[in-house]
Amino acid sequence: MLLLFFLFLAVVIYALIDCAVTKKEDAKHLPKVAWIVLIVLFPLLGSVGWLLAGRNRRRPGAPGGDGGPVRRSTWVAPDDNPDFLKKLGDENAKSAGGDGDGSADGDDEGRGEGGPRR
Repeated sequence: MLLLFFLFLAVVIYALIDCAVTKKEDAKHLPKVAWIVLIVLFPLLGSVGWLLAGRNRRRPGAPGGDGGPVRRSTWVAPDDNPDFLKKLGDENAKSAGGDGDGSADGDDEGRGEGGPRR
């Protein structure tokens, strides 16, 4: 019973936050303020109504509401990001240029002339 209450509360909070952060142009059937009032006054009806019919849901790859393409909203791994790879290559070229501190081969740090300590 307590689990159902928390599930209901989570759905209401999610719907309220989703409605609050949605652009006013994306609210369907009612103004955004009316949806928020509906969710607060009638939590079950308002939340379910908002989640099912209150917002324009766009498919990935569909054009945006402004007529332009939808920007990529997924995370790109660093090894797939050309800007990151270029920056990394520039940093490597700069450090390989020899800044004169001799730290390029840090493998011998902490060891004596005779090899690893035992």
